[in-house]
Amino acid sequence: QVQLEESGGGLVQAGGSLRLSCVASGPIYKLMDMGWYRQGPGKQRELVARSSSGGNTYYADSVKGRFTISKDDTTNTFYLEMNSLKFEDTAVYTCYVDVLVYGWGNTPLTYSGQGAQVTVSS
Repeated sequence: QVQLEESGGGLVQAGGSLRLSCVASGPIYKLMDMGWYRQGPGKQRELVARSSSGGNTYYADSVKGRFTISKDDTTNTFYLEMNSLKFEDTAVYTCYVDVLVYGWGNTPLTYSGQGAQVTVSS
């Protein structure tokens, strides 16, 4: 069973920084796409950042230049570095990963973390 464990959320003042971590564990053969969604109060869920296995990255316009997604393949860990945080970044951030799992052939399976609350005070 593949599991994702998130950490790094919290309360920060506007202009501050936080780093979210997501560690994938289990019978993982290869990490494929990975990323972070968020859902703020009264808002729809949105894709914040994504990193593909081919090295391409995507950022929502609202976070470009402020957020950076990165990964450490040796530990199956990926990160979302969030700088210059704004009040409107307040949300629950959930990581996800598409992985190839031993015994499941070449079909990627998707797993999500438990979510991390990020609260930015104005």
